[in-house]
Amino acid sequence: MDFTQVIQFLTKGFTSFTWADGVMIAIGCLLVYLAVAKEIEPVLLLPIGIGCVFANLGMSAYQEEGWLKVIYDAGIKTELFPLLIFVGVGAMIDFRPLLAMPKMAILGAAGQFGIYATLLLALALGFSMPEAASIGVIGAIDGPTAIFVTTKLAPEMLGPVAVAAYSYMSLVPIIQPPIMKLLTTRRERLIKMEYAPIPVSKVAVVIFPVVVTVIISLIAPDAAPLIASLMLGNLIKESGVVDRLNKAVQNEIINVSTLFLGLAIGATMTSEAFLFNPAAPTGEQFQYQTLMILGLGLLAFVVDTIAGLGFGKLMCVLSGNKINPLIGACGISAFPMAGRLAAKMAQEEDFSNFILMHAMGANTAGQLGSVIAGGLLLALVKGLGF
Repeated sequence: MDFTQVIQFLTKGFTSFTWADGVMIAIGCLLVYLAVAKEIEPVLLLPIGIGCVFANLGMSAYQEEGWLKVIYDAGIKTELFPLLIFVGVGAMIDFRPLLAMPKMAILGAAGQFGIYATLLLALALGFSMPEAASIGVIGAIDGPTAIFVTTKLAPEMLGPVAVAAYSYMSLVPIIQPPIMKLLTTRRERLIKMEYAPIPVSKVAVVIFPVVVTVIISLIAPDAAPLIASLMLGNLIKESGVVDRLNKAVQNEIINVSTLFLGLAIGATMTSEAFLFNPAAPTGEQFQYQTLMILGLGLLAFVVDTIAGLGFGKLMCVLSGNKINPLIGACGISAFPMAGRLAAKMAQEEDFSNFILMHAMGANTAGQLGSVIAGGLLLALVKGLGF
C-alpha cells in the first residue's frame, strides 16, 4: 500500500461524507433533543435519533455487515421486536372497562376510518398499493402495528412511517384537543355518564384474550401474530399466577425490545433513503415522498379523530344525550394517552365530570381495532396480488 492509498484509507470517512449525511445527522440530533428536552416519546425517539446519527456515519442497516445490520435482521425482518413490544403492551392493558361496556367497540372501529381514506388518497398521489397501505396505517397511532405492516409491505419506507407513527402518538395532546373542541359543543362536553358497568368476573378476563385471539385470527389471519402477542401479554397479567413473567414483559422485555427496535429503525434513516439519493436519475434525487408520508400520516390521524367524534356524537343523540361524544376521540390506538386526554377535557369543563372509565373502554377497543385494521390491510394487499 503506497502513501496515497494510506491517505485515502485514513480520510475515507471524510471523503464519503455528504451534505445530506450532515442534514440527517442534524435530524437525528433533533429527535434526541425532543426526547431529552421535551420528553416526547423518549423511550423510542432517543434510540431512533441516535440510530439515525449512526446510520449516516457508515453504520446503517443497509450495509452487508455491521452490528445495526444484525439487529435489523434479527428483530425487524423477523418482526420479533414489534411482537415482543405487543406482549408488554398487552400486559399493561385492562380490558375490564370494555367488557363492562361492550358498545364502546363501535368507537374502536370508527377510529380506524382515516386509515382507509388516506390509503385511497395515497393511491391517487401515485404511491403503490403496498406503500399506500403502509402510509394509511400510520393513522392507527399504533407504532408496533405500523412497523409490522410496513415491514411486510414496504420495508424501504420503515424509517419515515415509524417516526411519523410514534411522533404523532406523542403529539396526541397537541393535535386532538383543537379538533375535539371544534366538533363538540360545550353542552356535549358537559354530559356526565353514569358508570354502572356489567360486573366482570375473573373467569371472563381470563377467557377474553383466548376468545379474541381465536376470533380475530379467523377474521383477519394476517393479524394473528399481532393479536396473539397482545393477548398473550394480557393473559399473563390477568392469570395472576406468573407474577415474575408479568413484571418481566412489562419492564425488561419491552424495554430491551424498544431500545433495539428504535436503533434498528434509526439505522434505516440514511440520507439516500430519507432525503437525497445522488445515484437516482436527475429530477428524482430528492426524496419528496418522505414529506408526503409525514403529511398523509397526519391526515390519517386527523380523519380517525373526526370519525371517532362523529360516531360519538351519533351515539350521544341515539342515547338521549347520555353519552359524552368526547370518548369518540379515544377510538384511536394511542393507549392510554387518548383516554386520559378525553377525561381531562371533560374535567376542564366541569371538574366533577368523570368519564375516564368510559374513555378507557373506547381506547382499549381502539387498540384492538388497530390490530384488526392492520390485518385487513395486509389481506387486502395480498388479495389484490401485490
